[in-house]
Amino acid sequence: MTNPTDPERNRFSARLGRTARVGANLSGAGLSFATQSLFGGEAGDARIAKALAAALGRSKGPLMKVAQMVSTIPDFLPAEYAAELSQLQAQAPAMGWPFVRRRMRAELGPDWQDRFAEFGRTAAHAASLGQVHRAILPDGREVACKLQYPDMASAVEADVGQLRTLIGLFRRLDGSIDPSQMVDEIAARLREELDYAREARHMALYAHIHKDNDFVEVPLCVPELSTDRLLTMSWLRGDPLVDYEQADQETRNTIATHLFWTWWLPMNRRAVIHGDPHLGNYQVTRGGQGLNLLDFGCIRVFPPSFVVGVVELYRAMLADDFDAAYAAYEKWGFTGLTRELVEVLNIWARFIYGPLLEDRVRSVADGVKPGEYGRKEAFAVRKALKETGPVTIPREFVFMDRAAIGLGAAYLRLGAELNFHRLFEDSLEGFSEARLRADQAEALHAAGLDAA
Repeated sequence: MTNPTDPERNRFSARLGRTARVGANLSGAGLSFATQSLFGGEAGDARIAKALAAALGRSKGPLMKVAQMVSTIPDFLPAEYAAELSQLQAQAPAMGWPFVRRRMRAELGPDWQDRFAEFGRTAAHAASLGQVHRAILPDGREVACKLQYPDMASAVEADVGQLRTLIGLFRRLDGSIDPSQMVDEIAARLREELDYAREARHMALYAHIHKDNDFVEVPLCVPELSTDRLLTMSWLRGDPLVDYEQADQETRNTIATHLFWTWWLPMNRRAVIHGDPHLGNYQVTRGGQGLNLLDFGCIRVFPPSFVVGVVELYRAMLADDFDAAYAAYEKWGFTGLTRELVEVLNIWARFIYGPLLEDRVRSVADGVKPGEYGRKEAFAVRKALKETGPVTIPREFVFMDRAAIGLGAAYLRLGAELNFHRLFEDSLEGFSEARLRADQAEALHAAGLDAA
């Protein structure tokens, strides 16, 4: 549990300072918006997008992570903004040894170094919320120590406020989508990412779900060396996914099949997804026969009824049943639906479900580059929504959509050719809401998590 006297709790002074710094960085983007409002045009949108990307890159921290998140959700931002924000680097400059020493002392006590045989002074990886150091325990185990940066709770709250300001800007430029619930969802997941004790339980959840699948490995937490801001786990070794882009077709298909089951099995049988599609969160092992799954900060546990809606929409698309699709969208949480609005939503549904609807071996999308996956369809949806009226995107949609897009981009990178329809049908074996609810409750209990 978080200590109420913790000096790094969500402090007003820290939030205020963060807001001032981020606001200064964003002021140039605001000026660009004012100019565009006067002169308009697509070139104006492009200028604002570049200004925002530059401002967010200077801000670092949670807001940069949010920008990376939303740039991977095709229907969240206009194309100009997504293209610029997607170029923000996930690899942030690491903090130096004085910070590491202070953090480790605060979390494990003054004798913390005695608990390691070796501890790397230089970060093996640094991102927007924390950094990872490689270490060796006295018993020889190789571990990763994930350290959270200082004042992140305050930074998150300040940056969520800034995000709402940015969304107001986007809505003035393009009112086709009301993203208010999406912002709430992103904020909730971002706050969860700061709770390393929860992330440890997420790791345990995925280890439990995949306990019978020898093709995927999940890190194991070292609880006696972990706290709310320090997560120590087993160090997994593997190769980047991109190293296999030129492998033979059978190997690439095997990797893609393992990716499918690593993601869809938790979704369709436990109502849980790994919401971060970053390619760096997958490592290939055993020459293409296995996977490591990494980083469990962004895990979404859904109400089972939502996953039932996902499956019912798949079946409605398969049967070309408009009324069933309408009912499925309502189960997802869409409100104010009309026939015209459902027809627009079906443009996106046919794209997302497209590979699952054809009972044949195929690529996930022919002739599409990974970075462009979903962009054309998102543009068509936006154009249609400007005529039919805005839609409020339910919060449950956000990370399912994001992860599905990320998975599709990985398939494109691999050039995978699979019968996605057969794979999806196999993942639905014995599917029912009652069974899903029971299996989810069992898995969450095993990992020490609350039910959705």
